[in-house]
Amino acid sequence: TGARVLILDPIQAYLGGTMDMNRANESRNMTKRLSLLAEKYKCAILLIGHMNKAGGNKAAYRGMGSIDFFAVARSVLLVGRIEGEPDLRAVVQIKNNLAAFGHSKAFRLTETGFEWIGDYEITADEVLGGIAPKANKLEQAKKMLRELAETSTSVQSSEIFDMAEDLNISKRTLENAKKELGIKARRIGNSWYWDLDKVKPE
Repeated sequence: TGARVLILDPIQAYLGGTMDMNRANESRNMTKRLSLLAEKYKCAILLIGHMNKAGGNKAAYRGMGSIDFFAVARSVLLVGRIEGEPDLRAVVQIKNNLAAFGHSKAFRLTETGFEWIGDYEITADEVLGGIAPKANKLEQAKKMLRELAETSTSVQSSEIFDMAEDLNISKRTLENAKKELGIKARRIGNSWYWDLDKVKPE
């Protein structure tokens, strides 16, 4: 058909009644064939496997059956709930053969729909273990900007970036916080300033 993406969701539903996905020799034949199809038709194949409640902390294999499902993939993403945040879900990369690991992300599910949050400080172990993540960098950035807004209506951007660096907050995370708080930047002479006068307290 010329399709460029094939999604099997969940992969368990497409295996047939005679195949045991927990047996490496059986799953390997199927994953090898999928790999050949992807290469032949230049089509990305996404396998979605639902997690189970098995014990252990090996994010790679929980709920996916045979290790071959994990081994054949070039990239593996873990999606799960964030402890203490009933509406938030985390996306954590646990395998990447093509490039450096991506930064963990988060999104919100509400009655009104889907909301992308962006960068989120959380690990696969925290997602799998139901452990509340350490203080989130995005929330730290927003808190810092709110505190600045209590005493200043406009601050030079370079000064804000220096403050964020001292707190180990990345520029990307700081920009996300700026966007969420509705902060605008303006240029005065050769310098940029962030207007904080409209930032509301938490």
